[in-house]
Amino acid sequence: MITLYGIPNCDTVKKARMWLTDHGVDYQFHDFKKQGVPDKPLDGWLKTLGWEKLVNRQGTTWRKLDAATQAAVLDAASAKTLVLANPSVIKRPVVEWGDRTTVGFDAATWTERL
Repeated sequence: MITLYGIPNCDTVKKARMWLTDHGVDYQFHDFKKQGVPDKPLDGWLKTLGWEKLVNRQGTTWRKLDAATQAAVLDAASAKTLVLANPSVIKRPVVEWGDRTTVGFDAATWTERL
């Protein structure tokens, strides 16, 4: 089963969900705002993807953080603390395909996956 993690009002998450639906792909949606960031999967994402890829440093949430908070994110442990406190700073969507986890939406890459 595919699990798509994100925030429902995020445009990229909306596109990704629509793409999955249009292609007849069954998936579960995990809403970071309502359900929080799952601790165990987060540890796995940080390990396999790296905090640099998971934390969206170009997004609005990151830009709204004060400079000291931004500067304090130096490794996976500090990124985890930030992400748990500010789920919107995660680059979206995070998708667990079963055998692999990806971040972001790219229709061409997703078509190849299927």
